[in-house]
Amino acid sequence: MTTGITASTDPSTTGSTQAGLTRGAPERSRIRLDTSLRRWFARNLGLWRSRRTYFFTEDDEVLRVDMLLRIEIHGPSADGDEGYRFTWWPEQDHRFFERKPRFRAEGTMEAWLCGHQLRRSCGYLAGAPTVSQVRQIDEHSMAFHSHYEDWEILEQIRLVDQDRYRSRSIHTWRHGALELAEIHHEIRLEGAGEPIV
Repeated sequence: MTTGITASTDPSTTGSTQAGLTRGAPERSRIRLDTSLRRWFARNLGLWRSRRTYFFTEDDEVLRVDMLLRIEIHGPSADGDEGYRFTWWPEQDHRFFERKPRFRAEGTMEAWLCGHQLRRSCGYLAGAPTVSQVRQIDEHSMAFHSHYEDWEILEQIRLVDQDRYRSRSIHTWRHGALELAEIHHEIRLEGAGEPIV
């Protein structure tokens, strides 16, 4: 699902209308999502406060940032794929963005579920569109595995306590070496809103 923080990029490359990622893109998978996968994503809709800890292995630096993350669903589409919008902004940045300027403090990402793939309008650490493989671990947990450029990212999200909390762990490798480990503890502030039309 998205992370809430992505690397700085040229804004002209991060729109939701990029080739291969628009709703009408011809190469999209026509595999129907099973109902348990759709249900899990629906449980994540709403506004979340995200308390994040980042461990950068290169310099053994540990940083914190407190973010707000809104997850919304698009209205029904003709092709049957479900679309989501992720919007994030800082609540307290603890000078994180000053120390790590490659990360964006705020932004929006569009994403579409196509079978067991999540297609994103921009990547986690790059501005180019990305595709994540989605695997349901159990009723409450999902894993996202992404490859792009020199990066490999594994993100696991678990809903806890009747969906009042989310626990996220994200590990990022570059050229096979672990560069970044993240732990996000999230609490729901608002439930799902109306679909985006």
